[in-house]
Amino acid sequence: MRWISHIAIACAVCAVLNPLAVPAAAAGSTAPDWIEMLRRAVSRRKVKHRGATHYLVGWLLVMGFGLVVWDWNSWVYWFGAGGLIHWTCDALTVTGAPVGWWSDRRITIFGGKVKTGGTYEYIITSVIVAICVLLIVTRATTAGGFIPFFYEWGNYFERGLVDGLEWRNNRFNMI
Repeated sequence: MRWISHIAIACAVCAVLNPLAVPAAAAGSTAPDWIEMLRRAVSRRKVKHRGATHYLVGWLLVMGFGLVVWDWNSWVYWFGAGGLIHWTCDALTVTGAPVGWWSDRRITIFGGKVKTGGTYEYIITSVIVAICVLLIVTRATTAGGFIPFFYEWGNYFERGLVDGLEWRNNRFNMI
């Protein structure tokens, strides 16, 4: 899949569960590819695409490290979750994604029907993002909660949380 799909899916999923960690998930969702590019730049040996940086086990270890050993605001965990989402998206493609260093086989999900840059990639991405947006909006409206990144200044003014000046200054600011 393309980077835009990796980023969109990781950010949407993270925004539902932990909106503050969206930057870490976005960085993690592209990390297997940019780490591979860095390895290619500094290594004299040939670096294979979807090789060591794409191992499922590696991203699960990063997530485990974030949960168990050390994590600052769960950013290490969400960085690893972004990598796991990248792996899952790559496993949907025809080429598949590797599980670990012990095997040269690649895993494909749903038979690897998705072509990188193809229509199915964008349909899958759009559906996942739409579901996540629906979850965020539903949670905010039913529980009277907060929609991350979108402020309801008029509602805040009516509830007395902000004064008239703050409402006037921010009423057209959506983000």
